[in-house]
Amino acid sequence: VQLQASGGGLVQAGDSLRLSCAASGHSFRRYTLGWFRQAPGMEREFVAAIRYNNHVVYADSVKGRFTISRDNAKNTVYLQMNRLKPEDTAVYYCTASSTIISSEISNHRSYNYWGQGTLVTVSS
Repeated sequence: VQLQASGGGLVQAGDSLRLSCAASGHSFRRYTLGWFRQAPGMEREFVAAIRYNNHVVYADSVKGRFTISRDNAKNTVYLQMNRLKPEDTAVYYCTASSTIISSEISNHRSYNYWGQGTLVTVSS
């Protein structure tokens, strides 16, 4: 599976952005899809994930502001980000896994495939 993320940019605090991640390969609908982010000097951080049955999980820091969704017909996963804050500034990575278990859904080591990342910068 190859993943291509897009949609990052420079916005002001309070603005919205939608990230997209297009996937190539077979059996997209069976994969768990996720978004992680990494700020400079920080470790990679879980943001959100969506399972094959559309069950979603969010990090506490984005709950109520971000929404993850998937379109299996387009092999694409989205991350709608509202009410952005300066602390949301990071490179955002999309990821996929065919074998992840629920208890490991927020662990970046559990994912098999990664996109190249897209930079989101939120100014205050």
